[in-house]
Order: sequence, then structure tokens, then C-alpha cells
Amino acid sequence: MKRITIHPPVPSHFLLIVRLVLLLVCLTSSGRAQTAESLTPDQIRQFVQQAQASGMTESQTEQLARSRGFTDADITRMRQRIQETVGTPNRQGSPSAPAVVTREQPPTPTPPVAATIHSGTSPLPTVFGASLFSNASLSFEPNLRIPTPRNYQLGPDDELVIAIFGNAQQTYRPRVSPEGSIRIENLAPIYVSGLTIEQAEQRIVGRLRTLFQGLNNGGGIGAQVTLGSVRSISVTLLGQIVRPGTYTLSSLASVFNALYAAGGPSPDRGSFRDVRVYRANRLVKTLDIYDFLLRADQSANIRLHDQDIIFVDHYDTRVELTGQVRQPGLYEARRGETLRQLLTMAGGFTDQAYTASVSLLRNTATGKQLLTIPANEIDTFTPKAGDQLTVGSLLNRVENKVTIKGAVFRPGDFALTQNPTLTQLIRTAEGLREDAFLNRATIRRLRDNLDPELISVDLGNVLRGQRPDMPLKRDDVVDIISVGQLRQTRTVSILGAVNQPGSFPFVDSLTVANLIVLAGGFTDGAISARLEIARRVGADTSGIPTGQNTQLLSFSIDRHLRLNPADAQLVLRPYDQVFVRTSPRYEAQKDVVAVGELVYPGSYAIRTSTDRIADLIGRAGGLKPDADLLSARFTRRGEVVSVAIQRILNNPSDVANLLLEDGDTLTIPRRTELVQVRGEVLNPATVGFDPAKSFRKYISEAGGFTSKAQRRKVYAIRANGKIVSTRSFLGLHRYPTPERGMTVVIPTEPPKEQNRLSATERAALLTVISSGAAVVLSVIRLFL
Repeated sequence: MKRITIHPPVPSHFLLIVRLVLLLVCLTSSGRAQTAESLTPDQIRQFVQQAQASGMTESQTEQLARSRGFTDADITRMRQRIQETVGTPNRQGSPSAPAVVTREQPPTPTPPVAATIHSGTSPLPTVFGASLFSNASLSFEPNLRIPTPRNYQLGPDDELVIAIFGNAQQTYRPRVSPEGSIRIENLAPIYVSGLTIEQAEQRIVGRLRTLFQGLNNGGGIGAQVTLGSVRSISVTLLGQIVRPGTYTLSSLASVFNALYAAGGPSPDRGSFRDVRVYRANRLVKTLDIYDFLLRADQSANIRLHDQDIIFVDHYDTRVELTGQVRQPGLYEARRGETLRQLLTMAGGFTDQAYTASVSLLRNTATGKQLLTIPANEIDTFTPKAGDQLTVGSLLNRVENKVTIKGAVFRPGDFALTQNPTLTQLIRTAEGLREDAFLNRATIRRLRDNLDPELISVDLGNVLRGQRPDMPLKRDDVVDIISVGQLRQTRTVSILGAVNQPGSFPFVDSLTVANLIVLAGGFTDGAISARLEIARRVGADTSGIPTGQNTQLLSFSIDRHLRLNPADAQLVLRPYDQVFVRTSPRYEAQKDVVAVGELVYPGSYAIRTSTDRIADLIGRAGGLKPDADLLSARFTRRGEVVSVAIQRILNNPSDVANLLLEDGDTLTIPRRTELVQVRGEVLNPATVGFDPAKSFRKYISEAGGFTSKAQRRKVYAIRANGKIVSTRSFLGLHRYPTPERGMTVVIPTEPPKEQNRLSATERAALLTVISSGAAVVLSVIRLFL
């Protein structure tokens, strides 16, 4: 818990001045042009630690700072920054100075000020006005660059600037001593404490006339007295304050400056409407913070004097306002203030507020009581402490609404008072559309118990006056359906050789030619001589065989969409399907590619469905002399197909002479004289082909088999992609016959599987064998 303590006499701000002066000197010596506002808290703490190690006296530090070009205003501002960062220094142990009251901090850090108060575990609404003193971006620091107020009273440590101008020029910067006087050259001390600037100027000019004759009397010499740097004052804040204690402030500080420095009234207990300022044991002003918050009235925000006391009492009456008000929260009410005044503080009702009454939950001696305040009592009702007032919301219900929708030109909601009947509502909706179904309209209505009811009306008879008009009630919904809503969506479709096949909405008098136009016209392969319509069989089944559910109609049309005279009268019906056939001989071109050692390599179109590989070679001009037929490759859909080109050329009727398909590629490379050896050999290599060499000889030229080679699985890949494997019989291996362009592959022996049994598995197996042997012996004995 915080408490106020009184320390022994100490020098007036001695250690604080030493700290700030050394801080300013260190800043200038470091070559950085910094101001008090630009320093970070860490920089201030670092320089204060350096100042504590200094043995300089107060006068030495002041002279050092002024020699560096700093003014008294700079020293005053730096003193405030040091106090804000590291607190008021400890002055114990220093002699000869008046006693100073300081604030002693608790052993644990003070938690941040909350803008809400808590009751149990549920936070209550924000206390109105608390955010003014907890806003970190808001500052109430006094402006030190304004002209000196006319009623400013001088006191100790104030600096005066006395400027002599005219025929003589001189400037004096005396400081008011603790005794309240100033000294100028050889003149006697001039007492100015308690005087305003105007009074002090008159007294000082009167004394200066002994040095400057005719001063301010038209003799060519004038004088002006202004205030230089201001002094600091001590103000004590007591009562229900967030951080009560004594604060050192500028002599220009006001009540709000002091309240902001101390965190303002406590949101839990403090009054925001009864802030008292005491001076010399006399109440000089009572400040209502709500006057500033609601009306920007600062008439009671007086400037403080040294040793003033600000006292914040407990709040008397707080009322909670929630619901549909512009600023819900906890509001402090003075005696005699009405509910209307509190609503004004909260910004009044919102646009969605229910203003007929306000709900009130009031504390009683034993519990709570619920009351309702009608609108006519809001101006006179006086809230009590602890009242919880709630402003409700408007009902999401229109009192005089009727709705019309469907086949009218302007559907929507309309006022019942102006449209009491069905015919009047239709006229307001600008009448019925041409497709309105007049035989029946429906009205959906809510009964007295809110059960829905559906009423059917013969709209045609009502509009013709053959039946009485239908009166409407609140929330009636009139639905006038259209003719199109009473039938299935009708479409026609076209499929086949048209550019945009699909379904299209059916319209009356739609012909086949019109439908083909909607489908983007014929494709290039379309044949107009065989068009067909598939039509559903309806009620008329004349001429249709029994069991046939779809009627087929055939007709022809020319490429210019002109119907034959007999078919010109044919009009499509709903759900008809039109089929446009493609010419049987129409087909997109199919291409194959022949590259390599051919006379005319390139792409070729397939002429007929019987074109084969031999035909392709013939159309390409035949083979060149260096063509290697053994290495020829035929590729189809990305896969290599092994073919014997020499056999095909010798016998075109051979089954290897494949039919050509779209995208086939025939590659006939130039003759090569190399053989590649890959896989499990000591030195995989490419060697020259020699018909005299055996298959093993090529492997030997690559260093021979490795220890991992699987010899019985050696295979060769011929130049045309065909794979030839090694044949084995009784341990003898018959390798493939070597060829030009061949690749010899020696695979790796797979790792041996670990088939050995563990000790446990072997013991279990022996047990099973023993048991089996015993059973067999028993059976043998039975039969012997």
C-alpha cells in the first residue's frame, strides 16, 4: 500500500541538477544535437549513472551547462524527463535544505490502470472519463513557449529577462532567490516574489532608473521585463487517485496536468465530478471533469501554485447505461441529475433504440428489483446509486406492411394503410404482367396465433367485378404466379455436326433452320441430306406402332439453310432433338513422320486406311546407302515398337509391315560401328564393333564381370530397341549374337535373403517335429 513519508532536510534539487547537467554535457561532447524530447529512457538512465559517479557541486554543474550553451528552460525540461524516467532522487544525507514530501513506491510494481472495473469475474462497462488519463498518446504537458500569463505570480527559481534598449543596451537574467528577491549589478535586492510580471516590471524599472536616467520616460532608453525559464512547483495529490503522492511540475501546470501525471481518479473508487483544489488550507476551486469531456469547458482548470493540494473524494452515485445508447458505460451522477441528463452524457439514443420505455434494475435491501420507466418520466426520473439502465432495441417488424410478388410490374413491400384491398395493391404495383395466371392467386396470412394460413383467390373474377374485392391484413403476402411457372421448362436440343451443340430454350414457331443458326451453323463435315428429329410421343399416337415411344422424322436441307418445300412447314416442338450427321468420307488429316537416312525425310499424310511402313519408305524416296536397317526404330504413342525393316522391304506382305496410324514416327539412323557395355563390369565403356569378336570378348574389353554381376541374366539391347536375353542350360550360358549399335547390359545380383532361423524359432521347430514323430509312432503301433 502506498504511503506518504517526510524525509530529512536535503539540498534543493541538488542531485537532480547534477544529473541533468552532466547529461546535457555528455550529449554535446558526443557531437549529437539532441533535445530532451528525443532522448530514449535507456539513454537517460545511462547518463544518470555517469552523473552519480561525479563529485561536482551544484554551482559547478550549472556553470558547466551554461558554458555549453544550454538555457535554464533546457535544464528544467531535462529535470522533468529524468523524474519521469528514474523517479525523484533520494536526497537523504545532504544538509541544509527545507523538508520535501515525496511518494514512496510499494515493493511490487503497480499494475497498469484499467479503464474498466470488475465485479466478481465479469468486467463491468467502461467508467466514463477513465480513458482520458490512461491514453498513452495523450499529453497534458503545459506549453512553455506561450506568453507569460498576466496573472502569473513570480516565485523562487523563476528567471527574469530584463532587456535595456535604445541609447543604452544591456540584458540581465536574474533568478528569484529563495528569499523572493533578485539582484541587478550594484543595486539593492529587489523583492518580487508574489508579484505578477506587470507589478514586477514597474518595481524593477523604478530601481533601474538610478542606473539609466529617463528609463521608459521618453529619454531614448526603454526597458522590458519578461519571464525566462519557469520554476518548478510541488503539488500533492491525495484521495482516490491512481498514483497519489507529491509531484514536481512546471509552475505553468494546471489541474489537468497534475491529474494526468498521477493517472487521474481511480476508476474503482474515485469521483470524476468532485476534484477539489486546496491552497493554504482553503478550498479555491472544485473541478468537474465531465464539463471538459462533454462541453470542452476548462474554466475550472486553474493554474496550480506551489504546495497546492488536489483531493479526489469517493464517488457518490454511479449509474450503468447499456443497450442502444451511443456510448454505453458507467456514469457518475450528481444529486438532482435526471435520467435525461445521463442519456445526454451517453450521447442519447441510437437510431435503433426503443424509446417508449427504459428498463431499470435497482438494488434493494435484500436483492434486486426490475422497474420500467416510461418515456414521459425520463425527464423527471432521478437515478440512484447502483442503478442499471438498459435501452432496448426496436422490433424487427413493420407494423403496416403488405407484400406482393410474382407477375406484377413492381413487386415489393407497400403500406397497408394506402393499399387496404387486393385490387388497390395491384394498382400500386403498376398492374399485372401479360403472363399473369388469372385463375388463381394466393395470399399467405398469419392468424391471431401466428399460424400460417393460405387463401386462394380467383383473380380474374375479382378484377372483372364478378366477386367482391379481397381486404388485406398486416403482413399479408400476395403471390401472383405466371403461366410459365405452371409448366416445365421447355427446351430443344441439337447434336452432331454443328459448331455449338447443346440445348436451347423453346420458342413458338422455331424451325430447324433457326435452331441450326442458334447452334452456330454446320461444321465442315456436316451432311445436310440426312437430318433427323427425335420427338416425344404425346397424347396423339395415330400412325405410331405399338411399343414405340419416340417418333423419328427424317428430312434434308441445303447448306444455305433453305428447307425443301415439303419440309418448310415443319416446326419444332418442345423437347425435340435434332441430329446432324457427318459425311462418311469426311475425316481430318492424319500425319506420320519419317526421318533419318531417307531420300526425302519429313512428314507425310496417310492417304488410305491401308497405308503401311513399306508404303511410307517408298513415298520418302527409299533408303540412302548408309542407312542402318538393324538400328531402325518405329515409335507409336511414345513407345518404341521393334520392327524388322529389311524383312518388310523384302516381303511387304509380312505381318511386321504395320498399318500406319496418326502420329507414328519412323527413324532410320546412319550405320554405327560401336558397341556399348554397361552395368556390372569393371570399366563400363564403348568399344568398336568387330564381327570376329564374341559376346564375352566385348565384356572382357570392359574389364570383365564384377563380383556383383548376375551372369545368367546378361542381355543385349539391339539398335532397334529389341531386347535379346541370355539363355542358360545346365549351367551353360548362350549369350546373344553381337550386332552393330548394340548395348550390352550386365545386371546386379540381388542381395541374398537372410533365411537363417533364430534360436527360439529353431527350438519351436524341433518341438513340432518331435511331436509329429511321436504321433506317427503311435499310429504305427496301433496297426502292428
